[in-house]
This record gives sequence, C-alpha cells and structure tokens, in this order.
Amino acid sequence: MTNNKNKTTTILKKTGLYTLLGIGVFLSMFPFYWMFIGATNPSGAIFSMPPNLVPGDHFFENLRNLNENVGIWRVIMNSLIITLTFTVVSVMICSAAGFAFAKYQFKGRDPIFFMLLLAIMIPYHVTLIPLFELMANVGWLNTYQAVILPHLAYPFAIFLMRQNMRSIPDSLLEAARVDGAGEMRIFFTVVLPTMRPALAAVAIFLFMFQWNNFLWPLVVLGDSSMYTLPVALSSLVGMSRIDYGQIMLGTTLSTLPIMVFFLLLQRQFISGILGGSVKE
Repeated sequence: MTNNKNKTTTILKKTGLYTLLGIGVFLSMFPFYWMFIGATNPSGAIFSMPPNLVPGDHFFENLRNLNENVGIWRVIMNSLIITLTFTVVSVMICSAAGFAFAKYQFKGRDPIFFMLLLAIMIPYHVTLIPLFELMANVGWLNTYQAVILPHLAYPFAIFLMRQNMRSIPDSLLEAARVDGAGEMRIFFTVVLPTMRPALAAVAIFLFMFQWNNFLWPLVVLGDSSMYTLPVALSSLVGMSRIDYGQIMLGTTLSTLPIMVFFLLLQRQFISGILGGSVKE
C-alpha cells in the first residue's frame, strides 16, 4: 500500500509539474504565434473580435507591400552584413582582450580592467554625441563601418571572456611555450578551442545586440538604402495610418535570424555563461 501511495504521489507531482511547464511554454510561445498570424492577415483582421487565431491569405501581399515601402530584402542584407561582420570581429577582439587580462601580467592591468568595468556602467545614450562627431570628422557617416566599429570592443563581452579564460591552467600554456609555440599560436590552437562554450555565449549576445540595435544606426545612417531592420521597421509607423500586417511580417522576419542563431549555438550557451563564475 505504501509503495502504491508513493507511486501515486510521484505521478501527481510529475503531472502538476508538466502541466505548469506546458502552461509556461504556451504563454512564452503564444506571442510568436500571434506575430505569425498577424503577418498573414491584413490590419483589419488582426484586431477583429473574436480574435482570428488561424493563418490568413495575405502573407505575400504583406510581403509585397513591405518590400515596396522599405525594400525589405535590401534592408535584411544590410542587417546581415553589419551583424555578421560585427559578431565575428568583435568575438575575436573581445577574446584576445579577455585572454590578455586573464593570463598576462603587465603594468596597469588592474586599473585598465577597472576602467573597463566602469565603462559598462556608462549609459549608452551618453556616448551618442561624441561617437557621432567622431564619425562625422572621419567622413564615415552613412556607412557600414560607422555602425560596426564603435562597439567592437564591447566591455561586457571582454569581461565575460576574461572570467572564462581564468579557468585555463597556466601549466597548459607553459607546456605549449616549452614546445615552441608562439603566443598567437597558443591563442588560436590552445585557448580558443577550449573556450567554445564561452565563444558561443558571447557570439549570441553580440549578435542579438547588433541585430536589434536601433538608436545608433538611426543616428548615423541617413540614407534609407543603408537602413537596418529596426530602423526600417520604425519608418512603417506613420502619423495617420499604420499597416500592422506589414509590421507583424517585418517583425517575424527580424526575429527568425535570432532564433536560428540561438538554436545553432544553444548547447554551448548555458555552459559558456556559467563558465564566468569560476574563482581565481
């Protein structure tokens, strides 16, 4: 009787747990489903009562209108070029900086790292005017590099890589030096392969930051042919009429790359974030 009672209790607990998890999944996924439904319907159908919860037949019409209004394929290409270039270059810069802070002894290392931590606390908006003046002085307004370069050495990414690289044994690096490996070879063949989870976590963070970046591209890009997705989608909000079908479709297209990128690196993501908790 006791065993049967324990089994029943266990089944009830699991049933309650899975029910709560199912409700959580539904609440988390429903906004994405609603966004997809909106992308396939005209504006009038999105706000109909009772709500329309099945896909409509206006997907291609919304896509055609969206392309006519903002040139969606060009805008997506702009975002991809900017975001992928930024992510790859920034990951390498932040990894190298994190390695230097973690494993090298040099004069002023700790004060420089302290200043880096202070940089994380500076409000993003405070840097807009100095950065804009800098881009204007070098003639880079309305260019890809104006969007990409200012944030390549991202303080939080450097901090995260530094915390992860502290876990690399010094003996491993010394053994590589004894074998005749130079510092660059050690970094690329010894350090980076062991930091894959951290690299994935940093890459996801940087990709999302740049893909969703709105304010800086809005300030530095003046030509609509150079717009990124967030800036282009903001132009769809007019003074008198807003086509929510187009906005929903544009939002869907802007969400898909983030979801795909995260799914490709999700196995590495959690362990990379937790890797920063090691102690010296």
